[in-house]
Amino acid sequence: MKPGPSDLVTQITRRQWLLRLGETVALAGVSGLIPEYPLGFFSNEAPSLPPGLYDPSPDHLVHALSGHHLPVPAAGSETDYVQAGASHSLQFFSAEDFNTITGFISTLLGDLPGNTLNEVAQWVDLWCCSAQGVREPARNLDPLHRALAVAYFGEASVAEIEAADPASIVRQGITELNRICQDEHGNAFASLAVPEQQHVVRSISTRKDSSLHKFFELIRNEAIRGYYTSAAGLKELDYKGNTYYPYCPGCESQKT
Repeated sequence: MKPGPSDLVTQITRRQWLLRLGETVALAGVSGLIPEYPLGFFSNEAPSLPPGLYDPSPDHLVHALSGHHLPVPAAGSETDYVQAGASHSLQFFSAEDFNTITGFISTLLGDLPGNTLNEVAQWVDLWCCSAQGVREPARNLDPLHRALAVAYFGEASVAEIEAADPASIVRQGITELNRICQDEHGNAFASLAVPEQQHVVRSISTRKDSSLHKFFELIRNEAIRGYYTSAAGLKELDYKGNTYYPYCPGCESQKT
C-alpha cells in the first residue's frame, strides 16, 4: 500500500527533525552540555517545542514582515511592539538630566523633524539603563561561550563590553558639563542659549584626554545610532530592509 500525501508529509517532517536533532546533539556534545529538550525526542512521548523553535512558512514570513498586516503579540510580552508616540517613562535620567541630554543631542544633530529629537533622547535613556544588564552577563559568560565570542568579535571588543561602564561616564559627564557651564556662563547647560550650548559642545570635543570627551563620544555615538534607527533616520537612508523574499529575485542589472 502506497503512502498517502499526509503520510509523506509526516515522513519528511520527521526526517527533517531527526537531521536537525542530530545536529543539535552533535554541537551540544562538543561543549559537553546537552540540553534536556532534545533528549525528549528519543522517547515515545516527545515534549512540546520550546519557545522560538519552529519553522515559519514563507507565506507566514511575508505576512509578518510586509508591514501591512502586522501580527499582534500579547500585550506586555517580550515581542510586543513599541507604539509610535507612546509615553516614555524615564529609566535612567532624572527629568532635569533628560532635558540636559535632549539639549546636548539637539546641539549635535541640529534640527530634527517631528518628535525625532525626543525619540533619540529616549533611546539614550534606555541605552544607559541597560548598560549594566549587558555588562554583567558578559562578565559571567561560560568560558566556551566567551571563547566563541572572542573568535567571532575579537578579544578587544569582548574585553570592552566586559569593562565598559557607560552609565558612570554619562552621570559624571553631566555633572562636569553643568559645572563648566556654571563657571563659564553662569547657568546649567539646559538653560543656556543655543549659541552658548554650541560653544560648550565644541570645546568639549577638543578635550581629548578628559572625562568630558568620553561623555561627548558616548552621547554622540548613541545619538547617531538612535537617529538612524528612527523612522526619520531610516527614511533619510532610504532604507529598504525588513522585506522577506520567498524566492531569489535575481540580479536586475542589464547584462552587457
